[in-house]
Amino acid sequence: MTHAQSTRAATDAATDGTGEPHDSALTVSADGLPGWLEPVARAARTVQAQQLSRFLPPESGAGRQSAVLILFGEGERGPELLLMERSGTLRSHAGQPSFPGGSLDPEDGDHTTTGPLRAALREAEEETGLDPSGVQLFGVLPRLYIPVSGFVVTPVLGWWRTPSPVGVVDPAETARVFTAPVADLTDPANRATAVHPSGHRGPAFLVESALVWGFTAGVIDRIVHYAGWERPWDRTRQVPLDWRA
Repeated sequence: MTHAQSTRAATDAATDGTGEPHDSALTVSADGLPGWLEPVARAARTVQAQQLSRFLPPESGAGRQSAVLILFGEGERGPELLLMERSGTLRSHAGQPSFPGGSLDPEDGDHTTTGPLRAALREAEEETGLDPSGVQLFGVLPRLYIPVSGFVVTPVLGWWRTPSPVGVVDPAETARVFTAPVADLTDPANRATAVHPSGHRGPAFLVESALVWGFTAGVIDRIVHYAGWERPWDRTRQVPLDWRA
């Protein structure tokens, strides 16, 4: 199934065939988005997995199906992105800033249709206290892969149409919940190349007293690029990561 087909399937599965949604929270629609967000919606309709990452899901179908919610809102400083910092005691990606998200549960449904949509909203609510009813899902990016943890990740794009209070729900899972202004994410002064002890290099963002790197930074980097928001930045500026990262 191609990206366009999977996105269409997710949209179709959320309706009864006549265009009426079974669950309005699972309807994927770009209608009514603010103008600044439209470039992201356009890019999501055409971007291919290999344009987002060199780590793609195994052809064998192996991997743990999961989803993340990439939620854009508007704050005091304009457009912003919801992020969280994972607890330092977790087995996977401890202490890393990330998008809200996690593994699909059986009740989330088929991972090729609405399963990732439901999982992204459910996990965001469980981790940040977000009210899913205030979120408009407007796109689904191609599935990507995180080799270190074996997760096959579906990034789900959302517009925080009606903001709700967010914060740490379970300190055992989440250390902090915060929003990063898009202006800071695109500021060349806040950009760098993260260098892992393994030798892997990838984009990084220094925002809100956090170093965003790894999968999350890679996806943000590609969204910023394909939305046309990218500004020239010093790619030789390096930030070394601790060996425990």
